[in-house]
Amino acid sequence: MGKYYNCIVCNKRTKPKERRIISKPFHNYLTKKLLITNISDTDIICNTCKHKYYLYESCNIKNDGGKTSDPDFVPKQPRTQPQKSPPCMSLPLQSAPNTHSRCLVCKRAGPKMVVVSSEARLHALVYHNIFINPGTRCCPVHITENDLILPSCYDNITVSETCMVNRSSASKLIKELKDICGQKKSSIDFDNISTVDCKNLTGLSLDNFNDLCKHVIDKVKCTPCRSSRMSVGIFLLKMKSGMSNTLLSTICGISRSSVRRAIATVRQALMRSFVPLYLGLESVTREAVIRQHTRPLAKELLNCQDSAILVMDGTYIYIKKSNNFNFQRQSYSMHKYRPLVKPMVIVTTTGHFVSIMGPYLAKNNDSSILNHMIKQNVDAIKEYLNENDLIVVDRGFRDSLSLLENMGIKTAMPSFMKKGEKQMSTEDANTSRLVTKVRIA
Repeated sequence: MGKYYNCIVCNKRTKPKERRIISKPFHNYLTKKLLITNISDTDIICNTCKHKYYLYESCNIKNDGGKTSDPDFVPKQPRTQPQKSPPCMSLPLQSAPNTHSRCLVCKRAGPKMVVVSSEARLHALVYHNIFINPGTRCCPVHITENDLILPSCYDNITVSETCMVNRSSASKLIKELKDICGQKKSSIDFDNISTVDCKNLTGLSLDNFNDLCKHVIDKVKCTPCRSSRMSVGIFLLKMKSGMSNTLLSTICGISRSSVRRAIATVRQALMRSFVPLYLGLESVTREAVIRQHTRPLAKELLNCQDSAILVMDGTYIYIKKSNNFNFQRQSYSMHKYRPLVKPMVIVTTTGHFVSIMGPYLAKNNDSSILNHMIKQNVDAIKEYLNENDLIVVDRGFRDSLSLLENMGIKTAMPSFMKKGEKQMSTEDANTSRLVTKVRIA
């Protein structure tokens, strides 16, 4: 068996690096203070007990004016650390968990995590009312290029109703909030926008705006100058106001090229992930139109119980004058005296938008647009419509009635007065009134 070296004071088995010999001053300390007499030359002490002796000698130096009995003893200088008060102040703020080993958002334990920066913690407190303790860590995938936490991650953070801070943290927090209040913010920030501003700028409520962002947040990348929500807000502001990209860049505080890329990216993302869910013949089935999107009043007035009733009409979208002469001639309307394009809108009697075809040039009337849709089978409209379905139209579709009748589709259109008549007959007048009532309803 090997020989064990135990500390003579605490009797702990020591490793070679922890063993210390017993010097003469320490021998006197053990004999007088600890009353240990049977000390041999082979006895050793551990490093912990040696430091306790040094602490005892430091106290004697202060009391004796700087004298010590151990010539090898070198007193250590005390470390100057800032005094920190314990967390004793409770604030009515939502507090995130103080975690160092696990992610703040996904609760995943892993070595590859980053400390949440002070800018991200201040941003979370000011705009999301969540207090994050210093030193809290999270996964790098939850951090944007601006070192902020992704807006979609705040819903996954478990929060408590109150937070505990100390005096220094509260003073620093007040100073940072004062700096934010002193800053003059002139640009629009759709990441932190109020309900009133969101309604005025985009035409959508804040809840609808957040719901729209969820559909495209994975398809639109965040850049150092704009987030996904910022890109969606710029697109909606462009669609509502029609402002130029130069003016949008000044209002939003980003470059004109970034505005152009944001609008193009959001438009493509919406066409891929949002529009097919709510617009187009594939977005709603024919059975759903009959059961859910047809008013009972329309069924009674038009005597159509088990067939689909659709309302078609063309509308206008005004555009600017084009530099292309051929397109400018075809898009100029002699009726409105300005350039425009015509989309064909298909809705139900409840006002549900089924599809929007086009847009078509201004030289086309409603009848020619409907004929093109039927003949070219745009959006598979022939397969969508069945026999005995009814389409409510106005007098501008009079040249398409024969085509629809050949397909077995019924039509409801206000009647014309016959040649020589000064007043419609009772039957024609009632039919026109019914059709008009259905279209208005």
